Amino acid sequence: MNRNPYAALIGKPIKASLKPAQEVGVILLSALLVAAGLNLFLIPHQLLSGGVTGVASIIGYITGWNISIVYFLLNVPLILWGWKAVGRRYIVYSCISVVGTTWFMAIIPVVQVTKDPILAAVFGGIISAGGIGFSLRVGGSTGGFDILGSIVTRTRDIAMGNILFIMNGIVILALGFFRSWDLALYSMLSTFVKGKVVDMIHVGHIKVTCFIITKEKDKMLCQLRKLHHGITCIHSEGGYSEQENYTLMTVTTRYELAAVRKTVVQTDPSAFMNVVQCTEIVGRFARPKI
Repeated sequence: MNRNPYAALIGKPIKASLKPAQEVGVILLSALLVAAGLNLFLIPHQLLSGGVTGVASIIGYITGWNISIVYFLLNVPLILWGWKAVGRRYIVYSCISVVGTTWFMAIIPVVQVTKDPILAAVFGGIISAGGIGFSLRVGGSTGGFDILGSIVTRTRDIAMGNILFIMNGIVILALGFFRSWDLALYSMLSTFVKGKVVDMIHVGHIKVTCFIITKEKDKMLCQLRKLHHGITCIHSEGGYSEQENYTLMTVTTRYELAAVRKTVVQTDPSAFMNVVQCTEIVGRFARPKI
């Protein structure tokens, strides 16, 4: 019976992520960015960032209640639902983000940095999106509609930014009915900018095909299997060197590409890797765990 000499190498997935303490630090920094985008740009002009934050803002604008407290209360049922639908680690990080955002919103003064509502909409969207995107990159979220968006992207190849734009657009339409259509349009601009920036940072929906040419087939296969994606192995020959080698082909996400690159370099420094962005995938594809 043939035994793979590298079978012992197969274990827990290789992670290109930060340590948990560092990830929590990124989550808190993300919460600070979201709170800053709201209190310094959007709220002073009564603009919305969309999502649960937008709903909390509408309630706060109409009733005069503290927006940070309303934001926290609205997130509680979504977090409880996401605990079962998404995963414990993701929700724990989301809880840290929600509490952090609530706290930062309470201590950062609401100051009108710019009098131009267009500049406020654009830069408020960019800063808030930075917080959302970096939070998603380390496996968390800023709560609210981000949780719903993460559930959808787990089952469909839809960009997170597009999902947030659609859901947030519905909330912003409510602002037009309750307050002002000018404010609603400015808020829509902010939401559009935010969606684009989130997609630039959070690239989990973008698929790439990696072609890896190596002579260390067994060792490379054992390491790549830790990433939990299918691998096709092709016996090949160098056209110039005329040396026999193997071409391994695997499809992964842009988010996981750093882990693949690290695995290839550590396993076989002389390997050659070519990465091509996919235009369409038909069939089963193992999505990364949140």
